[in-house]
Amino acid sequence: MPPELQDVAPEKDGPPVEPTMLDTEPRVPHDPEADLAPLTAAAAPVTPEERFASVDTLRGFALLGILAMNIVLFGWPGAAYGNPLKGGGFTGTDRFIWLFNHLVFEDKMMTLFSMLFGAGLVLMGERAEARGASIRGVYYRRVLWLLAIGLVHAYLIWEGDILVLYAECGLFLYLFRRLSAKALITIGLIFSLILIPIVLGFGLAIRSLERITARVDAQVAAGETPTKWDRKLRDLWAEKLQKELNPNPAQEAKDWDEAMAAHRGRYLDVVKQRAPELFIGQTIGFVLGGFFFAMSRMLLGMGLMKLGVFSAERSRPFYAWLAALGYGIGLPLMVVDARELIRHAFRPEYMWNGGAFYNLFGSLVVALGHVGLIMLLVQSGTLSWLTGRLAAVGRMALSNYLTHSIVCSTLFYGYGLGLFGQVNRTGLAAIVLVIWVVQLLISPIWLKHFRFGPAEWLWRSLTYGKMQPM
Repeated sequence: MPPELQDVAPEKDGPPVEPTMLDTEPRVPHDPEADLAPLTAAAAPVTPEERFASVDTLRGFALLGILAMNIVLFGWPGAAYGNPLKGGGFTGTDRFIWLFNHLVFEDKMMTLFSMLFGAGLVLMGERAEARGASIRGVYYRRVLWLLAIGLVHAYLIWEGDILVLYAECGLFLYLFRRLSAKALITIGLIFSLILIPIVLGFGLAIRSLERITARVDAQVAAGETPTKWDRKLRDLWAEKLQKELNPNPAQEAKDWDEAMAAHRGRYLDVVKQRAPELFIGQTIGFVLGGFFFAMSRMLLGMGLMKLGVFSAERSRPFYAWLAALGYGIGLPLMVVDARELIRHAFRPEYMWNGGAFYNLFGSLVVALGHVGLIMLLVQSGTLSWLTGRLAAVGRMALSNYLTHSIVCSTLFYGYGLGLFGQVNRTGLAAIVLVIWVVQLLISPIWLKHFRFGPAEWLWRSLTYGKMQPM
């Protein structure tokens, strides 16, 4: 392995390190003695020299970028995330911070993190094949324990959890592991395109329900009798769906006040308030869109990993072109998206009628630009003080991600410092910067003394049914 791709010096006398889907999976150099190993060998942990610092660096970058977007959900009701006019400020510096996050981070970091999740499976598979081992049992135990950790995180710590979605997709991802890079990328793009009829169909269904409701109300006012089917659809929309999908101003104000009161209240108030929406998102939301969004990115990540894109194996001109095209096409597209969002006042019906497609596809292009830039930095050794720290953050991705939730929920919720709904976007950005600095400083220090982060240790121990050495 080239020196610039090595993460830390090998610990020859210590116990080996077992990979996870949220940190670097190993790529094993050829070992002549491995040819003599029996084909029935069990999946075994890996040594630090098998790690790819480039993948760790990308993951660390993505993880920190995710916080820049999640911080709004920590500090304000969910409505402020998609519509900055509702909270957090949208003038002066606050407006600039929203625009910067929208261009650089929003959906781009989730896209990158999802692609790296898929890349992790490829690295696991390559390592297992090199050792004549099977990863199926370990993989599915790992995914199921990730699901358990995600459920605890979502319902008891923070509702913006992404681990459950990744675990749900992970149950299917294994089926694609043997496909070629071309096939994986093709299927990933098809999954992305499937989101087009889903989004447009969703908007069409809402408009149809609104028309039926108006017709039924007019018929009742005129003394006429609507059809039984029309009345059922009208009741479904007016009594259940409208307040969730397209609430009127009075309902929006009521929902906002309830979210503010719950998050400023006791711990149990927050838990009760978020549980129903979480359940809907993890079930209906997963089927209607979450699956195709996350899976498309994971499959693309698997394909790109097989092509050596994430492991810094491609040429410098390749990465230069990737960065140039990603930013040259993606960022102008995101500028147009920002302008249109503002022009339409961030209304949900604009998104359902096609407005969502700017960021849906633009985020993928910009994320590839990020990949090109980070890989150039890794290959050249430029800013190695930063890329090395990002790699450490990436190695402890699960621990750092959960730390975001614990620290930020304590800062903002009523059972902590109670800052919910009081910090504008400029203040939120300052909090993000502080957390970034702390994690960039602490993660390398931690890994000098321990083999992996505390959450990674717990995950491995649960997966293997016994405590793993630290």
